[in-house]
Parts: sequence; structure tokens; C-alpha cells
Amino acid sequence: MAAIVLTLVFWASAFAGIRAGLEAFGPGQLALYRFLVASLALGVYALITRTPVPPLPELLRILGLSVLGITLYHVFLNYGEVSVPAGTASLIVAAGPSMTALMATQFAGERLNAWGWLGTAIAFAGVALIVLGSGQGVQFTQGAVLILLAALVTSVYFVFQRPLLRRMNPLHFTVWSLMLGTVPMLVFLPGLLRELPAAPLHTHLAVIYLGLFPSALAYLAWSYALSRVPASVTTSFLYVNPVNAILIGWVWLREVPTRVSLLGGLIAIAGVVLLNLRGRPKEGQA
Repeated sequence: MAAIVLTLVFWASAFAGIRAGLEAFGPGQLALYRFLVASLALGVYALITRTPVPPLPELLRILGLSVLGITLYHVFLNYGEVSVPAGTASLIVAAGPSMTALMATQFAGERLNAWGWLGTAIAFAGVALIVLGSGQGVQFTQGAVLILLAALVTSVYFVFQRPLLRRMNPLHFTVWSLMLGTVPMLVFLPGLLRELPAAPLHTHLAVIYLGLFPSALAYLAWSYALSRVPASVTTSFLYVNPVNAILIGWVWLREVPTRVSLLGGLIAIAGVVLLNLRGRPKEGQA
């Protein structure tokens, strides 16, 4: 639970960092810069802890998953957020836990009962109220397709990494996953080198923050949690992310939420609580 909470706080804070980064960097260049920072930090960690190199078959599986869950997810998300209103993006990303739950029941042998699916629906409705209460427009553009694809590929990443996490240390998986997922982003390196000198200091600091905390540290914590809790249950906590974003905006940016947004936050939390308390069949139940 501590690992999940830590991850959610950092991932909720990432939206502000992404907005700051897009002021000076292109979407692909921002993704590369962020994960170069994360890879450097994890590379130092790997050297200090002498993290072993997985066998080649395992390394290839990690590479395949990382191209989806790290490379494509962050590139799609960054490009999508250029043209998609924040409210629309929040709703589409909130579909991710539902996709993960469906995949987990089909491919990972996980099960949710009627209470679990009801909790999922309630949590999604709460996210919708948060968006509507903030006054953000909900309109679907071409960028929305990219964000939908981002939600899909990260669901695949979460579900299919669990068999690997049963066979290897989750911290080792995260180290190799983030570093391997950074390699395909190197296609954006020429553009990044052109943009780096002109970027203001606060943008560099924002991207460094993204690389160290919402990337390196948060993914380490998330893999640790996912190795111990079913993917359908773990990802249900992502519905709380918009609630965290409201609280961070309230405290940090003095953005006072509306009553509708606060109500949506309570409903989203209630859905997550229902899913986790009643959502999984008891032993012996079908």
C-alpha cells in the first residue's frame, strides 16, 4: 500500500511537469529527455547494487513489454496532450484500469465479481464528475486516439509483466525495463540536442524531476506493488490520480476545486474502496 500511494502521488504530480516540459521541448524530445534522466539514475543504482543482467530470453521479453509500456505509452501520451484538452485526456486515461481488469481476467486468470465491476464503474463516473466540475471541455480530436492507444499499451504492460515479476526481483525488472524502453526514443535525439540550449532553467528542472521521481522512483515502487497484488486491483488505484491532482493543485497552485469536482473525487475513492473490499471472489467461489 505504501508503494502504491508513493507511486500515485508522483504520477499525479507529473502532469504539471509535462506541461512545463512541452513549453520548450517537442513531445518525443520530452519523453527522451525524461527517460534519459531516469535511465542515468537507474544505471547508477544498478552499478551500486550490482543488478544482474537477466538471461537473454527474459531480456527480450522485457524489451518487448517496455517498447509498449514505456516507449509508446509516453510518446503517445505526450503527442496526444498537445491537441487534447486536459479533461478529455483524464477521461481517456481513466479507461486504462478498466482495460487492465478486462485483460487480466482473460489472460492472467484474475477475477472480479459483480461488486468489482460496479466499483470500477463508480470510480470511472467519479473521474467524469471531476472533469466536468473543473469546467474543462470534453471533445475528441485526433490526439484522443493516441491517448486511447497509450491507455491500451500500458494495460498490456501491466498485465503481462506480472509473470516476469514472479521470476525476478521487481526492482531489477524496473531497472532494465526503463533503460530498454528508452533506447527506441533515441530517434528523437537530434531534435533534443537542438532544443536543449534554448530551454529555460525551470524547464530543465521540471524534466529532471519527471525523470527522477514520477519515472525512476515511481516505477520502482509500482513494480514492487504489482509483484504482490493482482494487476486488476493495483491499477484500480489509478482512479485516485485525478483526486491527487486536485489536492496538489489546491495546495501548490491555489486552484480551488468546485463542489462537483470534490463530489467526483469522493465517488472515485468510494468506487476504489468497493472494488478492493468486495471486488474479488472469495476462495471457492466461481
